Amino acid sequence: MVNKAIKPILEKKGYQVKVVEFSDYIQPNLALANGDLDANLFQHKIYMENFAKENNLDLSEVISVPTAPMGIYSKKFKSLDEVKEGSQIAIPNDPTNAARAFLILQDAGFIKLDPAANPLTVSEKDIKENVKNLQFKPIEAGQLPRAVESVDLAAVPGNFALAAKMNLLDALVLEKMPDQYRNRVVVNTKDLNKQFVKDIKEAVESEEFEKVIDEQFKGFGKPEWMLKRKQ
Repeated sequence: MVNKAIKPILEKKGYQVKVVEFSDYIQPNLALANGDLDANLFQHKIYMENFAKENNLDLSEVISVPTAPMGIYSKKFKSLDEVKEGSQIAIPNDPTNAARAFLILQDAGFIKLDPAANPLTVSEKDIKENVKNLQFKPIEAGQLPRAVESVDLAAVPGNFALAAKMNLLDALVLEKMPDQYRNRVVVNTKDLNKQFVKDIKEAVESEEFEKVIDEQFKGFGKPEWMLKRKQ
């Protein structure tokens, strides 16, 4: 998305944009805090807030963007109906994305979660009924696309699925994504009012950006602010 929808707009404004790719959820925020990056785009609001708190970082979101949903993928099953008793499913090993996986599994009818549990922080201990006796295997999120080959099922965040050139429409089921799970452009709070940040926000809000999304990023869920301006 950065290369196709944001970078070209910023370059027209005179910026030189260097895109750096990471294979995990940890380094992008550390690199941002260390000054190696000016901004990053990979995480949702809850993850950013938790990571910043745990690592004593001062980060702020700029704007949410259309985001690829997490999906349940499998090389062994062609549909949810085929999933067998005791199947092993790889899930993200960070709490916020693991919670997303459990919510998808509940929506699919595979588990029942404690109604009293916070849906944003549910974990394996909140499972009250495991209908198919699924076996959970926590894995670093960046490794989940590869895990599809070795486990029965894998809950893969959309950004990592796309990085691995997976087709979102191949998922057995895609999440119904709440807005707080959409990815954000994030910067150091001290930079929040700088011109380059305002220009990034303006680029994402542009009609040119949305046109690229509509043409090249089918299946991405648009954030509420983008949907509201069409009403």
